[in-house]
Amino acid sequence: MVGQQIDEKHYGQGIGSVPVMDDAELFRQLLDDPSHDYRLFRYGDVVEGEVMYVGRDEILVDIGGKSEGVVPSREFQTLTPEELGRLRPGDRILVFVLQPEDQAGQAVLSIDRARQEKTWRRLQEIFEAGGIIEAEVVNYNKGGLLVNLDGIRGFVPASQVVAIRGGDEVTKQADMARMIGQRLKLKIIEINRHRNRLILSERQAVQEQRDAMKAQLIETLREGETRRGRVTSIADFGAFVDIGGADGLVHLSEISWTRVKHPSEVLRVGDEVDVMVLSVNPEQRKIALSIRRTQPEPWMQVASQFQVGQIVRGTITQLAGFGAFARIEEGVEGLIHVSELAGWRVEHPNEVLQEGDEVIVKVIRIDPTRRRIGLSLRRALEVADEELEALLGPEAVAIKQRLIERGITPYAGEGEEASEAEYDSEPEGDEPPADDGGET
Repeated sequence: MVGQQIDEKHYGQGIGSVPVMDDAELFRQLLDDPSHDYRLFRYGDVVEGEVMYVGRDEILVDIGGKSEGVVPSREFQTLTPEELGRLRPGDRILVFVLQPEDQAGQAVLSIDRARQEKTWRRLQEIFEAGGIIEAEVVNYNKGGLLVNLDGIRGFVPASQVVAIRGGDEVTKQADMARMIGQRLKLKIIEINRHRNRLILSERQAVQEQRDAMKAQLIETLREGETRRGRVTSIADFGAFVDIGGADGLVHLSEISWTRVKHPSEVLRVGDEVDVMVLSVNPEQRKIALSIRRTQPEPWMQVASQFQVGQIVRGTITQLAGFGAFARIEEGVEGLIHVSELAGWRVEHPNEVLQEGDEVIVKVIRIDPTRRRIGLSLRRALEVADEELEALLGPEAVAIKQRLIERGITPYAGEGEEASEAEYDSEPEGDEPPADDGGET
């Protein structure tokens, strides 16, 4: 009887009684009820919560703790006025746990730190993938530019900025000041979130983009096609031209139909030029270009412009052991053989001429097939002044007088008579310099 009374008292086994659970069962069900569950947090946890209240001084966020967490105003400074105005109760937001529980039992949270943590994680992924990012220049210091990446400050050394020129410190600082507000394509070269260190490079980002564009361009280029380009740099051996994302080389011999000693004589960095694609090497990723082949070849008009026996003015462009080259028209040069320099034997052209000298010459030979013109200085000096002035004007007579005063005469001195056969001989073995490609 006693046992039966105890059972009925604690478990309500009697007819019509309401079932009653003991304390252990009740406690177990309370623990299992999700509505009574809450999480334990630590400093540095980044969690997503539900906005419960938005005020000027604080934002309350439910992150599943014993009570709502609080975001003090100093911890949501990265929210723009527009973003703060759009924030409503019920919105989901990422927060950083600064303090799991304060004296009031609330977790102290930070939106700013959560954004930074999210940005660090994204930047780490970009760094590992070798990707390119874009950031705005917000300031600069002595060493380089400062950029903002969603709350993370990055540093771009001056040596890694394309637009910063060389020179003194004043020039460099002026260049950096002008770049504030600009957006740059950047590549991460060093990242350390624990030391809050983020180093970036614009040069590497630009180079990688150009390499990608060059690979794509090389696939589409065809030999013989003409493209518009811009001169990007000049070297002793030629000029580099950007033809839409990739630089090609215009060799010195392909710059002009005239003889060019250095590309800077006719080209400047930034010049817009038409170029012809000569060759493409996908394996070595090299592109050979030509400027002169996009222009009319001067030799096409040589036959109509010049005739054997004609007297013309010229400029000495180069001296060689076998003679001197004279430019008689833009893109057209002829050879004055050593036997045609003076009436007396000349061992080397530098005995009587210098590069840049103005001369009068007589056309004695035209070979369009071999692109050669033979000229004679001594035979032109034999022409009378009156005839020379009628043909080329008084300046030609003045040039003749200057040459004669220098000692260049059409007549041999005593004991220096040269045979007519020597004068009329064809200099078969004489070739133009190699840099002219055999075309004169």
